Amino acid sequence: MSTTAEILSTPTQTADFLPILGTDHIEFYVGNAKQSAYFYQHAFGFQPVAYRGLETGYREAASYVLRQGKVTLVLTTPYHPGNFIADHIYRHGDGVRVLALWVENATKAYEETTRRGGKSYMPPTRLQDEHGEVVLSGIHTYGDTVHVFVERTNYKGPFLPGFMPWEGFGKSEPVGFKYVDHCVGNVYLGEMNQFVAFYRDVMGFQQLISFDDKDISTEYSALMSKVMANGNGYIKFPINEPAQGRRKSQIEEYLEFYHGQGVQHIALATDDIIHTVRELRRRGVEFLETPKAYYETVLERVGSIDEPLEVLAELGILIDRDEEGYLLQIFTRPVQDRPTVFYEIIQRKGAKSFGKGNFKALFEAIEREQARRGNL
Repeated sequence: MSTTAEILSTPTQTADFLPILGTDHIEFYVGNAKQSAYFYQHAFGFQPVAYRGLETGYREAASYVLRQGKVTLVLTTPYHPGNFIADHIYRHGDGVRVLALWVENATKAYEETTRRGGKSYMPPTRLQDEHGEVVLSGIHTYGDTVHVFVERTNYKGPFLPGFMPWEGFGKSEPVGFKYVDHCVGNVYLGEMNQFVAFYRDVMGFQQLISFDDKDISTEYSALMSKVMANGNGYIKFPINEPAQGRRKSQIEEYLEFYHGQGVQHIALATDDIIHTVRELRRRGVEFLETPKAYYETVLERVGSIDEPLEVLAELGILIDRDEEGYLLQIFTRPVQDRPTVFYEIIQRKGAKSFGKGNFKALFEAIEREQARRGNL
């Protein structure tokens, strides 16, 4: 692979056979959905939306739906062992099962993607209640992760048929999340290009940016990554694979503890990262630590910025610039005991890239955490 972090192509809707309106929702399978919902409401500021479970007549699992801006999370726990949800949690721990995409026509999305080689997860299925109808369909992607296509033009309910409104656990305030900027998948060594081809050929995505092990490496470990984007650029899926290094990389650690391929992190966009991170820290959300030395020279690399550098240093927020502008970003520690899923908080001020200038600082911060866990 050539060493480049340049934008390779600009997504376009021309001949887009899979028009996507945005991220509909992200569903986690978790060990205790009620406690996870409390965490996301009071630590991350997500607001309660809907619930499905025994009280609604659904006896297989409990699901809590929370939303902030355009970001919708679904947290699902099974009531009994011996089913796929329970097996998913046993194998992976808390993790993402569904990356759901909002489309105008879920039947056409299914037909187009399966005709191009997508493996069926759910044929077009119509759900109805007093609020209208939703059509769902879906295909498999890496690991046990699936894409569900959601057509909800004719639905006015709180989430999906079968869910009732849910008031949550007391009062909490949002922290400023606007939308899902991107979702990153970790795959096995040698399989990145296979899934790049999947998103290109099956879903009509284009390769936006490529990073190799010269771009993303430290003294000890490295990874390679390619970013796939849909026609209108609303959906961006970076795909990571480990590269050869002296020690275990963050990707290898994830694959070991997740016991397979899956979603590594979700990047949530904000218009005011200083407010968002301050509020998250106040609520107990843990972030990777950035050495103070990083801020001694960062402006020499990125140029002038609008935010006070001393405040960014206090909060540990990273800065990077590309030809279009600059971005601010910070990464949480894993949000469960297994060192797997975490979050990125990002504010874009024109930049369309993914923080290449911060890769070394980020990797070194992750390696410090790996060393503390005995996994480097």
